[in-house]
Amino acid sequence: MKKQFLSLVIIFSLSNFVISQNTFFTQLSDAGIELTQQNITYDPSYFSIDYPNGDVPEGKGVCTDVIIRAYRKLNIDLQKEVHEDMIANFNKYPKNWGLSKTDENIDHRRVPNLMVFFSKFGKVKSTSRNAKDYLPGDIVCWNLGGGTTHIGLVVNKKSDDGKRYLIVHNIGNGQELSDCLFDYKIIGHYSYMK
Repeated sequence: MKKQFLSLVIIFSLSNFVISQNTFFTQLSDAGIELTQQNITYDPSYFSIDYPNGDVPEGKGVCTDVIIRAYRKLNIDLQKEVHEDMIANFNKYPKNWGLSKTDENIDHRRVPNLMVFFSKFGKVKSTSRNAKDYLPGDIVCWNLGGGTTHIGLVVNKKSDDGKRYLIVHNIGNGQELSDCLFDYKIIGHYSYMK
């Protein structure tokens, strides 16, 4: 009897975890879709921003800002999270920019840094060409060529043919919803829930 009760408690706890996890990723997807309603100009400029919870000036942003802003709507400050991990583990992050120390204004706004962070603290998922592997709330990173990386959020809206979920990203036209999952070489696929 005790064993059955313990088994039921474990099953109930796991099912609640799955429900709360699904709720989180649904909310993240919704936050991404909501971002597409904002008028944003693509602007990769360096900005001095507040810390923590800093953001670039209203109406500006790049692809990483889509991810940062979507998570911020769920009270997760990637600026702070990435900065604190980079302080503790600077040697684990790319040195693409010739920096000798962290910079809370920009570190979280760089795709390779987010890839390291999500690899450490999130779930690394398959980079397959199977659309069924990419679920709402997932984060996808691409190599656009010439050393340019890109990042976007999988959301709960389907392509016209219904075969894959759409992506919220900013590739130069502001925060937009696109059917672009397999348009570029996928180099990272993650889910992250704090």
